[in-house]
Amino acid sequence: MTAAELEQRVVRLEALEAIRDLDARYCRALDDGDWATLVSLFTVDGEFVGLSRAQGHDRLRAFFAGLADSGLTAFWHHVTNLEIELEGPDVARARSFLWQPCVQDGVPHIAAGRYTDRLRRDGGVWRYLSKQVSFDYFVPLADGWDHGRFTVAAAAATYPGRQFA
Repeated sequence: MTAAELEQRVVRLEALEAIRDLDARYCRALDDGDWATLVSLFTVDGEFVGLSRAQGHDRLRAFFAGLADSGLTAFWHHVTNLEIELEGPDVARARSFLWQPCVQDGVPHIAAGRYTDRLRRDGGVWRYLSKQVSFDYFVPLADGWDHGRFTVAAAAATYPGRQFA
């Protein structure tokens, strides 16, 4: 391996690690209700797409704070299987699975779904251009699922007509 190839490999590994760290900081800030930190993880024109759409720091801050004000609180935001694809030195895409026990209007729920992210290095720091969440599963915990008891049949029952492999 040449010195140039080694340097490229190190740069790539550093980018991947920085994106993993960004994802971990996102989860911590969301769990802590730290809206200022959460919003700082997005580019100035970054957007969140999911329950609704918010773009730009002011709207992102209002959106995330509004989730808590509407009775939705997360008590453990867990992301797994983070797959990162570097599309250039300053652009990347990432996909991951989401598992999140939460409380909606005082009732414990479980949510499961996926994130699809577009990222850009902005001022030497990786930030979200877009973070999109889609939920495959969102039901009261009493209806039969916790992390140890999840079944495909239980998930399929929450979405009649949808095919699960």
